Amino acid sequence: MTLLKSIVVCLVLANVGYFLWAGGIASTSQAPTQPAPAATLRLASESAEAPRAATAGAVSPTPGGAAAIGRSEGQDAPRADAGSTNPKLLTNVKRCISVGPFRDVSEAAHAAATLRGGGYDPRQRVADGEVWAGVWVYLPLPVSRSTGDQMLAKLKAGGIDDALEMPGPNEGSVISLGLYSEPKRAQTRVAQAQALGFNPGIADRKRTGNVYWIDIDLKPTDSLLNPADLQGDSGHILRLEVKGCPSDSGTSP
Repeated sequence: MTLLKSIVVCLVLANVGYFLWAGGIASTSQAPTQPAPAATLRLASESAEAPRAATAGAVSPTPGGAAAIGRSEGQDAPRADAGSTNPKLLTNVKRCISVGPFRDVSEAAHAAATLRGGGYDPRQRVADGEVWAGVWVYLPLPVSRSTGDQMLAKLKAGGIDDALEMPGPNEGSVISLGLYSEPKRAQTRVAQAQALGFNPGIADRKRTGNVYWIDIDLKPTDSLLNPADLQGDSGHILRLEVKGCPSDSGTSP
């Protein structure tokens, strides 16, 4: 009886040992056969999304990145019409104007000195043209010759001894009372003729020949000149005008 119990106990222990040994080998062999994440199956569309995401992340605009630089260059690049609105370029643009015409060199030199004192750089040039010569005081001559002689006699008797007959401005003859470049002298002669009972007329007289112009360059910030500021001290009337320089005059660099 004791022998039988010993045999049964040995068999039980042998079975327990076998199951323990078998369980240890199974757990050891199953560990490396577990499916790895890399072996997971993916759709072709899912696999293509990864390169797109990586590419998008590489070109996403970041401070100092390539995309940010590209926009900066596009914003800072000058436009085709930037020259008309850029203040720095406008300061270098010059306008050339001409002041004149002056009758002689002395008047032109006086005007040039005035402009030079105002900070300009005047350039004098000579041209052919008409220049204002003065104010002409005259009397219309009547059709009757005898009446004209009487008028001349009366004028000379009244102190206007330089009166003479000559062609008038309207193709008729007139009695000239003088040509004056100074306004005071012209007004004095008009008053003298009126005191004798006459009603003289006045007109501007011009002459042709060499005249003098002064060219100067103005910056965009400079205002146009007032020709009255160039009036000489002699009291002569200067019929000056301001216009653009001729195309062959050019501008100073």
